[in-house]
Amino acid sequence: MEDIEIRWKEDPLFGVLNSLPEINHAVMFELVKSMSFSSIYVELLLCLPSAERYEELKLFVDHVTSRSTEEDVKMFLEVWWELLKGKRGCNDDVDQFFSTQASRSKMNETSTQASKRFKPDPESTSISMVHILFEGLREIKEHLANPEMCYVALSNCLDTMYTNYLLSSAAELPIEIKLQRISCIVNLKKRKMLMEDFDMIENIQEAHRDLSASLIPAETNPSGMTFIQAMQVTLEVICSWEVMGLLNPFEGEPTFAVVRLKDSIGRVLASLEHPHGKDLIGNGQTLSNLRVSLTGLMGSLAFKDLESSAAEMVTICTSILDNHLEGFEDLPGLFATKLSQDFNEAEWIRCLERNARMFQTKDLLLSLITALTNKCQRDPDVQCCKNLKDVVVEIFSNLSIADRNATLADLLNVSSKGLHQFLPSSISKDFSEELNLAFNSIIQSGASQSLDAAVAAVARVAFQNPEATLNRCYQMAVFNLGAHTLIAEILQQLPGLFSSNRAHHDNLVCNCLKNTVWSKLLSPQEENQFVQFIAEMMKCNMTTHTGEKQSFIPPENVLRTFVQPFLLKTPQLSNLEFCLRILQCTLSQDSSTDATHWLMSCSPFPLLFCLAQLLNECSRCWDQPVEGERTMSMEIKELLLSALHTAGTLVGKEVVCAPDTWSRALFWLYNKVEEMDWTVGFCLKDVWGEHFKYEVPSSMLSVCDLPEHDWSGLELPQYGQGTGLVAWLECCALSDVVHKTTLEHLSLNLLKPDDVNMFSKGLLVGVCQILPWCTCGEWERILEVIKKLLKSGKLHVPYSLEYVDFLPLLDLRSFAYELRLSIFLLRIFQLLCSSSCSDWLQSQGWLHTGRLYANAMRSIISSVKDKSSLNSDTASPKTSGSLSQEVLFVLTQLFCHVLHVQVMIPDQPKVLFLCALEILTHYEAVISAFPDSCSALQGLNTRHFFTTIADNLQCSDMKAVLHQKIAQL
Repeated sequence: MEDIEIRWKEDPLFGVLNSLPEINHAVMFELVKSMSFSSIYVELLLCLPSAERYEELKLFVDHVTSRSTEEDVKMFLEVWWELLKGKRGCNDDVDQFFSTQASRSKMNETSTQASKRFKPDPESTSISMVHILFEGLREIKEHLANPEMCYVALSNCLDTMYTNYLLSSAAELPIEIKLQRISCIVNLKKRKMLMEDFDMIENIQEAHRDLSASLIPAETNPSGMTFIQAMQVTLEVICSWEVMGLLNPFEGEPTFAVVRLKDSIGRVLASLEHPHGKDLIGNGQTLSNLRVSLTGLMGSLAFKDLESSAAEMVTICTSILDNHLEGFEDLPGLFATKLSQDFNEAEWIRCLERNARMFQTKDLLLSLITALTNKCQRDPDVQCCKNLKDVVVEIFSNLSIADRNATLADLLNVSSKGLHQFLPSSISKDFSEELNLAFNSIIQSGASQSLDAAVAAVARVAFQNPEATLNRCYQMAVFNLGAHTLIAEILQQLPGLFSSNRAHHDNLVCNCLKNTVWSKLLSPQEENQFVQFIAEMMKCNMTTHTGEKQSFIPPENVLRTFVQPFLLKTPQLSNLEFCLRILQCTLSQDSSTDATHWLMSCSPFPLLFCLAQLLNECSRCWDQPVEGERTMSMEIKELLLSALHTAGTLVGKEVVCAPDTWSRALFWLYNKVEEMDWTVGFCLKDVWGEHFKYEVPSSMLSVCDLPEHDWSGLELPQYGQGTGLVAWLECCALSDVVHKTTLEHLSLNLLKPDDVNMFSKGLLVGVCQILPWCTCGEWERILEVIKKLLKSGKLHVPYSLEYVDFLPLLDLRSFAYELRLSIFLLRIFQLLCSSSCSDWLQSQGWLHTGRLYANAMRSIISSVKDKSSLNSDTASPKTSGSLSQEVLFVLTQLFCHVLHVQVMIPDQPKVLFLCALEILTHYEAVISAFPDSCSALQGLNTRHFFTTIADNLQCSDMKAVLHQKIAQL
């Protein structure tokens, strides 16, 4: 059994231990010669390690040079030429398997049969392939029987010498020359073959190998033979063949061998003009002789260089592209430019369609656009141009997102019309339908469509016409409810629309937005969506091709386009409020860099001056309108104050950082503002910084001991004696920053009751004077001041029992602040609605004042709710029930105060009716939570009391709703 196991392993047909059987080299070489397997032999030879390769090559040359025949010489030249051309692509599985087995076999032979194997001369390990081949040629030079063989042999010599000694780095032929030479090689080989045997693709690939063989330096050093020795061998064979008459002047039709020899001689002669000096010391004569011989040979090959026809070039190019042959990476660029003129247009477009994937780069696409433009200008065939345009658009659509953006940027630098800029209207007339289809698809798909698909659809139409695409994007973003977020996300994925030509981009993006949307906004919803869209587009969410974070629409451009043109001239009130909202939106955007804020590039001081002028006009907001003058609304005043504060803060920081740069502009603004109301300059304190003090009416300094190094008085005629508290309240209303300072320095001696009493009455009158002209923000600051004055005891507000029939036996100290503030507000409106003040305000003024009062009462109601804490886990049922009676009493008083004020105010504003309903709702919640807090009789009396109070309302609808609500208590 063991013998059988050993025998089958050692059997040559099942060589496990002998992976490769013993080879009879003579038989193998004769097989290669008879079957014309030179290329296969070289492929296997190149799979061997270097030492084994040279050993095998030496055996081959020895076989060829012994008793040489013409067939031996032919095989030798073919093997040499194949070795020059190298491997055909990468090693495949067979090559790798053969290489592995050869290495394993060599290792086995070395270890088991070392004594029986051929041992090469130690010096032979340094012998290179060049030495072996040149020496082989020297030995068989007399056996070359015809000029054709001599041309091949000499070409091999010269190319070997060139790639081993003269070429230092790979040379790359221009694609036009490469195509011309490959076409010539293919045509020369085609003449020798029958059409049915001719494989165009195989011959193109082989011609490319032939051409590349002499353009790539040898991978190994030519050890064993110097450059001089190689030249000497070359001279020797040339002289020998000249004596034999094999190198006579060439006559007749050029063959591939002749054309190749002419190219080889030309390359070597050009390189010998600047040879390597270190190899030529003392051997200048050899170099000179070689030059003379080669020059003479070049002269004997005096035939005209072959050139292929346009049709032949077209065939070669089409075959290369259709079969995606390697080594022709530059061909698509040539095809898109110069070759487009050689092709039949229809054939050129069909080839482009078939191979569109090979043109999916930005540069090739731009070349195709140029070709399309040229064809449209000279070709009346509209359908042909349409087909080409469709191919170009399809190629763009299949680009990577980075290349799509780069292409869009390049197009935008030329024109805002994109591809359509270069096309006649007959080619682009169907674009509107494609544009509608793209955006209808986005609208219908909505959230179900992926963002990538939406971006691709928009990019496709933007490539054809960026301006029209942006117009449609803006229309959809503003006029389709909720679409602004999606459109912003899409555009932020297309930084290519953000042209590197910044001025051109700004003009395009903002003008499209202005022309498409700005003048067509009809409803508050559309205005709101416009502002929201602008805010999204100003965010730095877009990454450019340089990796920089930028906004699609920079805030400074929004400011220049939608704000400054309307503020610098006399704006209409309808536009003014909208512009101020946009301004506030832009100012809320952070600067994209740590350098100077973007606002400083937008004429910030004239902007502040315009805002200050407008704020100065707001002091007349409730005056009777005079013909030719504007009447500002409270909404506009609130926006102006907010914008002025934000812009002032930003500008003030920059002024602090560079005071010398901005000092002149700062003093210019200060001089301008001096002519306005003092409150305007006060609002600009963030801009003034340390340059100017807080400037307030001098009368205010009589009621407030403010430090002189920060505050100074202004002698103003409208602020005479007794107006100090009014100025003080105005100052408190303007800024949160000065609250603490003004309260701390208030001149009031609590030990003098008369002073406290006079201060309380003066404060009441002062609040009456400024309340109607307060914005919501200013009124909140005033309420905060009143709250602190009440809690500190500086404001004396006795609580009267005008809505109490019997003395309540309750502890109301927990709600003292809420009750006193409510009665203080009631006294304000009793004075404000008295006959002496009845002509102060128009109906809009009363409505605004009622709104401010409702806001104050809601804050009081919230405070009562917070203190009652009906859902508190810490309060015991007994305590909560007792507290609920006090809450009911307080809510009753608040209800009476609200309806009292509503009845006093002209037109009885609805906002106070809603406030009263809110009080009743909370009253009902307390009773539901604690039924014992109110007996049946008390409930009946309360409902009757509430009904009596509600009967004072003029509006029957309001009265009916209150009655219904009261009946449910």
